[in-house]
Amino acid sequence: MPSTLEKILSRCLVPVLRARSADLAYQAIDLLLECGITVVEITMTVPDASQVIAGACRRFGDAVLIGSGTITTAEQCESTIEAGAEFVVSPGLFPEVVARTKALGKLSLPGALTPTEVMQAWTLGADVVKVFPCSAMGGASYLAALRAPFPQIRLMPTGGVTVQTAGAYLQAGAVALGVGSDLISDARLASGQLESIRAAAASYREVVRIHRQEAALPQ
Repeated sequence: MPSTLEKILSRCLVPVLRARSADLAYQAIDLLLECGITVVEITMTVPDASQVIAGACRRFGDAVLIGSGTITTAEQCESTIEAGAEFVVSPGLFPEVVARTKALGKLSLPGALTPTEVMQAWTLGADVVKVFPCSAMGGASYLAALRAPFPQIRLMPTGGVTVQTAGAYLQAGAVALGVGSDLISDARLASGQLESIRAAAASYREVVRIHRQEAALPQ
């Protein structure tokens, strides 16, 4: 059976879910699964996030890989892992969160921005380093600049990733993409704009498919 890391690397897209209720969160996951996207990060900004994670794990089982996001304390980390989160994502670098995540045997994706933070995150045991907010620092060109001295570090750009920039991030060496409101926004969910979400999901999957096809071509 593939590991959590192998699943994230193979599926590439990590939707960041910030729904305003449990019902909308479950609706979002249903919709993502319908569109062939089987990874989701449920953030602590979702009301009763740990309970929502537990409910999602019961409802969807192995069909979706569920992680927790916006984790800033070891306590939040532990409560979401107990609820069923298989990976833990943070907006910044919190050593105690990385340590607790690894101690509990789950995948750690701490946030970092500067070269020093990226190196520290990796040294602490990060499995993937979330570069956030990547778009504000120059987008794909910034990611490529980080990759030059750190080719061994797995980087996942997050913050401002769009369908238009996704391909450039992958070309720059991103191992996965943290995608927020450009894919699945709370406002579109609440207003029933499901077709726009389906269209965005299809576009993202096509970008990933094209990138992998091009990457497999002889150089």
